Amino acid sequence: MFETLKNAFKNKDIRKKILFTLLILLIFRAGCYIPVPGLTRDLFGDAIEGNSFLALMSDITGGSLASGTLFALGIGPYINASIIMQLLTIGIPVFEAWSKQGEEGKKKIAMITRILTIILALIQSIGIIVNFANTSGAVKYDLFFGSAVVAGIYMTIVYTAGAMLVMWLGERITEHGIGNGMSMIIFIGILSTAGDSILAKFAEAFSDPTVLLEIAFFVILVIVVFFLIVFVDLAERRIPVQYAKQVRGTKMYGGQSSVIPMKISGSGVMPLIFAFALISFPSMIMSLVPSWADAAEWWNTVFSSGTWWYVIVLCLFIFIFSFFYASIQFNPEDVSKSIQQNGGFIQGIRPGKPTALYLKKISKRITWLGAIYLTLIAFIPSFVFSWASYDLVNVFSTTGILIVVSVALELDKQLQSQIMMKNYKGFLK
Repeated sequence: MFETLKNAFKNKDIRKKILFTLLILLIFRAGCYIPVPGLTRDLFGDAIEGNSFLALMSDITGGSLASGTLFALGIGPYINASIIMQLLTIGIPVFEAWSKQGEEGKKKIAMITRILTIILALIQSIGIIVNFANTSGAVKYDLFFGSAVVAGIYMTIVYTAGAMLVMWLGERITEHGIGNGMSMIIFIGILSTAGDSILAKFAEAFSDPTVLLEIAFFVILVIVVFFLIVFVDLAERRIPVQYAKQVRGTKMYGGQSSVIPMKISGSGVMPLIFAFALISFPSMIMSLVPSWADAAEWWNTVFSSGTWWYVIVLCLFIFIFSFFYASIQFNPEDVSKSIQQNGGFIQGIRPGKPTALYLKKISKRITWLGAIYLTLIAFIPSFVFSWASYDLVNVFSTTGILIVVSVALELDKQLQSQIMMKNYKGFLK
């Protein structure tokens, strides 16, 4: 990774992209500290931290959601809109046709994604303001003529505009920076949240030097956990494919061998995000309705983080979404058809339906391993980090660890590909 960054800075064009990306990320972090008039930050933050899913979203936004700042919603609405569009692309023929139309189809899908982002940002803004700001007394209604409606409209507009501005910044990184701007914004948000917690722990060391030992032990555990996650994240099952030789005229084509890489963690962090969101969603809905207060209290007691019901249901959701997302990403029938059309075959397996059944069987086995891996990751890091210090347990959330690792690996691949492209261009000149 460090060698890749060193080589990237040697190239003028790539260096400009990196500096442009850093500038956009700096603007994003500055927006995370711009306060929204009319909110009492401490009360609003306490209400947000009381909900496990919103606390996770706050970590992704770098703590700006708990602080109630301009970029409180962060990139969340755009991520949710993108996930919904992925699902609609599979179920609706029109969207599926657009996804296969190349650049023109991608523009149409991107436009609908932006519209859906605005709608989701409005819904999330209203939900947060009504649910948490009003119940916690965090809104200063005297600044809005004593009207809760005026205050709600104002804050909804501000937070929606902030979410759209974050989306615009992410798109600028994707187009003019090093790419994958949305992931970079999430990446920097998680790192900044972790950095704040670690700096606060270092501040304690001035009064208690033994805290340094806790920090050192925590850093060692983080390195070990990150190493294990990277090891599994890069692990893959390679299925060899042999292509038959074909004679066309006086030339011979084919005769080459290739592989189908099937990663253990191919679905990435999405099953975890879906699982955490679904198990927290009923609590959010019930708390919006005053008459459901008793039901909300019961749900929060039974399904609070750490209870047996919470663990069982969360594991069940992780397995369900792992298989669901795997079925979206990998279609054995399409892969088998593509191999057969190109004159390829898997050794020992007949082309056509037998190949599709073989790939389906392998995919199920790998998905089982991936689901078990995600289930372990959902609980083990917090347990391991508690050995070092209970104050540092939530520095890296489970989802945050996976996002940091996956984005860092993807960034390394992108920089390597851009360096390679520049080298090829120089060679051709």
